[in-house]
Amino acid sequence: MGGGGDAHVAIFASPRSRTNRTAIRARAGHHARVATLAVKVLLAPSFVIGASLTARRFGPRIGGLVGGLPVVAGPILLVYALTHGRAFAAQAAAGTLLGLVSLTSFVVVYGRLAGRAPWVMSLLAGWAAFAIGTLIFSALTIPAGAALALASAGFVVGLKLLPNPRAEKSQAPVPPIWDLPLRGACALALVLALTAAAGWLGPQLSGLLAPFPVIASVLATFTHAQHGADELLRLARGLIAGFFAFALFCFTLAVTLRALGIAAAFVLASGVALSTQGLLLALATRAGTSPQSCSSR
Repeated sequence: MGGGGDAHVAIFASPRSRTNRTAIRARAGHHARVATLAVKVLLAPSFVIGASLTARRFGPRIGGLVGGLPVVAGPILLVYALTHGRAFAAQAAAGTLLGLVSLTSFVVVYGRLAGRAPWVMSLLAGWAAFAIGTLIFSALTIPAGAALALASAGFVVGLKLLPNPRAEKSQAPVPPIWDLPLRGACALALVLALTAAAGWLGPQLSGLLAPFPVIASVLATFTHAQHGADELLRLARGLIAGFFAFALFCFTLAVTLRALGIAAAFVLASGVALSTQGLLLALATRAGTSPQSCSSR
């Protein structure tokens, strides 16, 4: 009788339990969607504006160094993890390491054209270089360690290929009031487009596109148009120097996301990236040289 009573209670309790579980899942899904929207709308534009302000305060080289951090791809990979799961994001992070080679090609092509072409043509040529690199790497899947080595070699070559700025740094004009909002809006539009396409692109191609030159495009075009080619080249060298920390961020995610979970893996990867960038700045200051020169040795 006792067993039958327990079964009777279980039968009547079951619908309520199912309702509670459904409500909990619905609330969790709502919170995840809110978090994802916040990442898209707030993080990437905020980082672009922060890097722009840093460039105004400390010059384009340091601004480029900050802009070279995963300040846009990091939020994109976080969106991937929140919406598609840890395995998807880990594979995308490994693909992003290869995408960093394409990103470096964007910076190099833009930098080499900046002295003789307007910003629009330099931007389009740089995007074309990124697209060609993405097309090549889309057929290539290699371990995260090998991808890290390939990306690092690409940074060294990229620094060698960039021309040196010829003129001394000049006094920068006061930017217009719409400058920062426009930079943030451009970054937001590119991030929304990339994250919307990730679901049907798959993890490999999504990872290759995660380092699409969102912040690099915004910083490069505004610097080129407002300050000229020499300041653009200083920015470009800072960007590529910053890509070393970017690569370590992606590598850390690729090897730890599945085991540590989203929060712990992103905290660890961010710590690795910031520590690397801080060490680079400290070494450059001690040597009395720029961070870009230190990285190119």
